[in-house]
Amino acid sequence: MGLSVGMVGLGQFGQEFVGLFKSHPDVSRIALCDLSAERLARMAQQYHIRECYQSLDEICRSDLDALVIITQPWLHFEQVMKSLQAGKHTYSAVPPVFGVEGDALLEQCDRLVETVKRTGLNYMLGETTFFRRETMYCRARAARGDFGEFTFGECEYWHDLDEPHSNLREVARNRWGKDWGPDKRGHIPMHYPTHATASMVSIMKAHMVSVSAMGYRYPNEDWFLEEAYYRNPFCNEVALYRMSNGALVRHAEFRRIGHPGREGFRLFGTEGSFLSDPSGVRWATKSGWEPLDLSDVSEPLPEPLASNLGGHGGSHAYLVHEFVDSCVKGRLPRIHVWEAVRYVAPGIVAHQSALRDGEPLPIPDWGDPPA
Repeated sequence: MGLSVGMVGLGQFGQEFVGLFKSHPDVSRIALCDLSAERLARMAQQYHIRECYQSLDEICRSDLDALVIITQPWLHFEQVMKSLQAGKHTYSAVPPVFGVEGDALLEQCDRLVETVKRTGLNYMLGETTFFRRETMYCRARAARGDFGEFTFGECEYWHDLDEPHSNLREVARNRWGKDWGPDKRGHIPMHYPTHATASMVSIMKAHMVSVSAMGYRYPNEDWFLEEAYYRNPFCNEVALYRMSNGALVRHAEFRRIGHPGREGFRLFGTEGSFLSDPSGVRWATKSGWEPLDLSDVSEPLPEPLASNLGGHGGSHAYLVHEFVDSCVKGRLPRIHVWEAVRYVAPGIVAHQSALRDGEPLPIPDWGDPPA
């Protein structure tokens, strides 16, 4: 008996996953859910899907095994909680929690972990960085001990506000839809940290324990404004973390930068280091460095997913398979709730530190999954 899956949210990003879930050999039934009747009808026709719902409440009352939630960031927590409480295994896009007040977001992390523990259901975060080739390559080398002891890492998510291929002003307007207004400008960069932090946490198998962070204020700013909804004056934020293994990590979230968009990292150890920039990727040791070709880096995937990896560095197919396989086999997904909160909490606390001009602050942790 295969897994029955409901896709909640059929916007531009959600549409990229419908075909992948439908083609997974262990998915026996798929349903669609969206507030837009027009979009729902169009996607149902395109993928020959008959089962459709127009509200989260309605699809939660169904007998589907799992829900995949790819909606606006500020909706994720409440929708995931509703899905879990309805008895559904749940996947959500990043971040798992999102909003303005850091303390409230950390409380939501606590509630999310407790709900997963209480229900015994799977929650998986759809963090693309986990399955980028660079991350998979470094996890394999770390498992072999090639880095030695980790000493320092640098991770970043750089996405300029006016980047020509994905303008964040337009993204904000589209996400808010009819609720858009000038007051909705200026999201908090460090509240969307998972594309950066996931690399460090998943490769080192360690977590951030403390942080000191600073923010940059752009002269004559028209977007990141203290009087707007997010009450955030920083377009760029930089954090320095202490990891649970003793290593240091520098994390940069930039929304105003003269540089191509980047989700990347560099990682340094006592025996070897991984280097990455727009010119390419390299492995370095005390004797020198060598260029790397990561085109063959992969993990096993069922057909037809193996021949259609999808976007974000070919990570989409891996995310789909990891969620489906974990539900079918009754195992924890690798990006489980305890991993997810270790990706998002550091950024939340980093912003609190930046608002306090770099005051060092401890980062809460929810521990490892129960045995």
